[in-house]
Amino acid sequence: MTTGTALLVTATHRLRSAGVEDPARDARVLLAHVLRIDRSRLTLVLPDEVSPDDASTYERAIAARSHRQPVAQIIGTRAFYGRDFTVTGDVLDPRPDTELLVDAALTVPFATVLDLGTGSGCILLTLLAERPDALGQGGDLSAAALAVAKDNARALGVMDRTTFHQGSWFDPLPNGARFDLIVSNPPYISESEMAELAPEVRHWEPHLALTPGGDGLGAYRQIIARAPEHLTEGGHLMVEIGAGQGAAVRDLFQQDGFTKVEVLKDLSGHDRVVTGRRPQKPGRPA
Repeated sequence: MTTGTALLVTATHRLRSAGVEDPARDARVLLAHVLRIDRSRLTLVLPDEVSPDDASTYERAIAARSHRQPVAQIIGTRAFYGRDFTVTGDVLDPRPDTELLVDAALTVPFATVLDLGTGSGCILLTLLAERPDALGQGGDLSAAALAVAKDNARALGVMDRTTFHQGSWFDPLPNGARFDLIVSNPPYISESEMAELAPEVRHWEPHLALTPGGDGLGAYRQIIARAPEHLTEGGHLMVEIGAGQGAAVRDLFQQDGFTKVEVLKDLSGHDRVVTGRRPQKPGRPA
């Protein structure tokens, strides 16, 4: 047998050699997962011997991470907005930057919400968990992604307030469906930027959810053009964007008549979310 300390030292060196950005952190996260303990307790048990079965499981986890598989896929979960979400290779790994979209959505009143390209469901399901009286719908082109979202909805206890649709953007919605709030984190990476992505993203996350090809704005053009017909009076559209897309997406909102258009920055100072309100009918207050 070997100790947790010895395993951790070897794993950290191996991940560093593989080019992993924070090898010590990832080695600790994976060891805590394998040992089935909270990460805060790991230091206490490092001197203890690790069973052969756990050591073997840890070896497989480190091998996967050395091939740049994301930690969330290896352990099967990712924390987002204070809740754990199941993550597989069929969905994007929920990112801290996306929490800004949730923050923005929670500043406006809504009883109904639609999430386009829902993936793991982290945005939609978080909003429903935060607003216990709201009803939500989520759509995705991928049946596998929707299966993950449904698992997360059941785990969070909001399945009874959630409806899922398979299809492209608004296409699978029933005629006349309108919502107080529409949110989306659509594919926005341009075709030329794909080669620059980290291996964790480029090789392990679904390309369908990463890039629409071309200049990266194709999904926004479709969503923004059709959103007004699916928003209630005074309803809001909010989308996550890439760091350099603020001005272009803001212009698309304004060209389609949205009012109170804002570009919100993330903690790094990058444009991250664009919000707008459905055009009002003449004579109605803005």
